[in-house]
Amino acid sequence: MIKIGITGGIGSGKSVVCDILRLNNIAVYDADKESKHLVNTSKTIRNKLINQFGSAIYTDNELNRKLFGELIFNYEDNLKIANSIIHPEVANSFIEWCQHHSSSRIVAIESAILIEAGFKKYINKLITVYAPEELRINRVVNRDKISVEKIKARINSQISEEEKIQFSDYIIINDNSNSLIMQVSEIIENL
Repeated sequence: MIKIGITGGIGSGKSVVCDILRLNNIAVYDADKESKHLVNTSKTIRNKLINQFGSAIYTDNELNRKLFGELIFNYEDNLKIANSIIHPEVANSFIEWCQHHSSSRIVAIESAILIEAGFKKYINKLITVYAPEELRINRVVNRDKISVEKIKARINSQISEEEKIQFSDYIIINDNSNSLIMQVSEIIENL
């Protein structure tokens, strides 16, 4: 089984690339979606987050995302602590997921913070989806209806696109002038 990682900054187009992979019958583990699920269902994560950030971090048995976001995107130490709690559980979930897909020739994991989370050791090939920052910001403003300041805080909480590219085996350019389908198809053929 070949495990590929898909990374890139917020608004780069990772999800679109993963949709193309799915259309090519490649199963994709969405680390962001799974981590959102795990923070509400994993007792290990819940207990550690409450111990670290207080019981107000959960409201009605669900993570208070607004408060959590304010705590981690504005304070680097809090982000590191939260990641050290959540990432190991997501990694375990991905390992189990791969076992369920053991008959697949290729599987993928999508994560904006794949490198920072230490997930690179669980994959064979890394693909970075790259888009210019201004384009990424415009996409996220239109998609999520959040302020440019909040988007920039998230961008600044991740390693730069240039650093991601240095770790990558493949780069997909998503600047609205290069065909994503052709780029993904070429990568699949090379695998």
